[in-house]
Amino acid sequence: MADIHVEEFYKDVAIALAQLYAAFPRRISLFVEDIAGPDDPDDFGLHSKRHMACFGALLWLSEEGFLRYVDTIRQEALDQTVLSRSAFTRLSAPAPQALTAKFDPNPGDSELPTSVERDRSTYIHLLRSALKSGSSNQISLIVQATFFLDRDLHPAH
Repeated sequence: MADIHVEEFYKDVAIALAQLYAAFPRRISLFVEDIAGPDDPDDFGLHSKRHMACFGALLWLSEEGFLRYVDTIRQEALDQTVLSRSAFTRLSAPAPQALTAKFDPNPGDSELPTSVERDRSTYIHLLRSALKSGSSNQISLIVQATFFLDRDLHPAH
């Protein structure tokens, strides 16, 4: 059985990075509820474990140098958040041909303009396609391939 919390981590990371990429280079407020869904704090005002896991994933992305932020908004959001240079560069980079061939949702479109083919070969395109598919396995594999399987990636701190 898969570790659900790890699958949720990969999904949270993918959603957060896709949101930040779509806004780049603007700084945005990154809300946990926009990533993990609505939360209903308990009688003491404490957030659910799921909410806190997502918030922790956002903080972890910052600690590892994938994003920068100015402040937290309680435990509900990161304020003035932007992708780091290394994360933006990585998401914009072409993914290996084997990876794009495996996860390309529209194979055989060889008549596409070069610019479209180039965009469809990037890690961000694969990440968005994985999120659109809703497949936890695909999301996990793409996030791992994008950030964790390349030993040459050194995020800036």
